Amino acid sequence: MFYFLSKAIDFLIMPLSIIFLLMLYGLATKNNKKRKLMLLLTCVSMLLLSNTWLVNKVFNWWEPRPVNISALDGTYDVGILLSGGLIGANMPSEDHAVLGSHGDRVLQTFLLYKAGKIKKVLITGTSSKPMMEAGQGETRRAAALMVQWGVPAQDIIFEENARNTRENALFSAKILNQKFPGGRYLLITSAYHMPRSAGCFAKVGVKTDQFPADYYGSYYSVAFKNALVPDPNALAYFSFLWHEWVGYIMYKLVGYS
Repeated sequence: MFYFLSKAIDFLIMPLSIIFLLMLYGLATKNNKKRKLMLLLTCVSMLLLSNTWLVNKVFNWWEPRPVNISALDGTYDVGILLSGGLIGANMPSEDHAVLGSHGDRVLQTFLLYKAGKIKKVLITGTSSKPMMEAGQGETRRAAALMVQWGVPAQDIIFEENARNTRENALFSAKILNQKFPGGRYLLITSAYHMPRSAGCFAKVGVKTDQFPADYYGSYYSVAFKNALVPDPNALAYFSFLWHEWVGYIMYKLVGYS
């Protein structure tokens, strides 16, 4: 029930949905003052959410600071890789995997393994039923890619039932407690997703260190023109972050994080 409720609420309060509702209300109301107010709110919202400089600053505030691989202390028994956007869904070829929108998580996990910072890789998350039945789920495709790069197949572990971050933590905890009790764990996911993910794992009793990947915020200066010219990519990036904020708040309210 929580899964479907969260998706419905998420859709209704996404930035573009809110802007669309403001526009509809402005068109429907017969009050001129309200119509002008809705038009003003729509324009201001679009300008702010498409401002590259502003959106970048928000990401810098929310995302954890980058971690250098060389700065990690010692070796971790398991690197926990959260799936979701790891592999492209519309692949041009069936004989090799293509990195998806969050494919940097796979690359960083591979680099951590090759640097000797993690001994095993646990990939957690499910895919669509047809893909799972065909053995082509995201976790399997991501694993196949790492094997091609040189990671031994026996060092990759699968959890393929989790549909959300709560279940990632819950189902992974069972595997970790059974196979690696008392081990050191490194959590690997997108930087904007790390606060909620780390909270979920802590809630189920799994203590992790964090290695953020897949950054959306830039630490380089943004050109002046980018602070003024509306950018559709900025709006798309902010939607990612807004979606995460909604999930973070809901998880806090129900005690998942």
